[in-house]
Amino acid sequence: MRLDLNKIVLGVIVITIVYLAILTVLPFFSSLFFAFVTAYALEPVHKKLSKRVGTKNSALFLTLAVIITASVFSMILIYTLTPVVKQAYMYLSDIESWIKGLPIPQGLLEGSVESMITQAIEKGKEYLINLTFSVPRYVLQTIVYLAFVYFFLLKRDAIVDLLTFEDERLMKIIARGNLTLQALIRAWLLLNIAKGVLMTVGFLIFRVSNVPTAILAGLLTILFSFVPLFEGWMIWVVGSFYLLREGHLLLALGLAVYGFTLVSPLPDFTIRPKLVAREANFDETIVLIGMIGGTWGLGLKGLIIGPIVLNVALEMLKEWKKITSSQQS
Repeated sequence: MRLDLNKIVLGVIVITIVYLAILTVLPFFSSLFFAFVTAYALEPVHKKLSKRVGTKNSALFLTLAVIITASVFSMILIYTLTPVVKQAYMYLSDIESWIKGLPIPQGLLEGSVESMITQAIEKGKEYLINLTFSVPRYVLQTIVYLAFVYFFLLKRDAIVDLLTFEDERLMKIIARGNLTLQALIRAWLLLNIAKGVLMTVGFLIFRVSNVPTAILAGLLTILFSFVPLFEGWMIWVVGSFYLLREGHLLLALGLAVYGFTLVSPLPDFTIRPKLVAREANFDETIVLIGMIGGTWGLGLKGLIIGPIVLNVALEMLKEWKKITSSQQS
């Protein structure tokens, strides 16, 4: 009886510790996840660099490179996003005043139409204000992200040992997840470069800027496409707001449609699944379902987690069928 009581107490302690650990990590799960993806992408470079300068120095060097890149991103983001948010807030206020000045019957305006319009505009303003006040939280997430990047690079060998098992079936499942993650990273890189080229062309076609600025917009699109919190759509949004402010409504709408269709986010759910399916020898419909479902349930990180989970789940199902067939025979 005493032994059973000890097991119960030990079980309660383990569950409590696991629960508290989940609560501790949960607010920074996105940072932890994207830090793992970053470290995974840098692993080939880290492996070669470690042979020359050592594991710790290599981890420090690569983390410093990520910090410099993140600092440049932050500066660009501040100078890019601040005027856009301010201009968007002004546009929403102008739209509200313009709608109230329309010759709509007073009874209709005071009814459901006015209520819906007011709610939509207030929601837009609230979103912009929340985006502005979320900057400190993004800074904290970035610090945690960088710390985890360094940790994963430094503990690379220990993590590899932790994920190495004697069971052949389990290793096959892990290898399947590894193959899917490699395919996602390659597709991410190729697609982001294509987005940058298309954005440069779009800025020139819709006369947003001259050639040097258009090239800069393309480079920023590539860089922003690697930032989990934002993505490359920010660049065509800035360009559309600029054209709208200059009075070119049709060009602004054209750039918005062009950017949405060819740059972001539509290609993430059309072209990317094809690239991942080809690289991972995986059905593109399953990849698309994983990306959409993952994004819906987990946010941006679901773009990566969703396909990996479905691919691993299918591999587990295949292994289970093999075990069942062997037992029956």
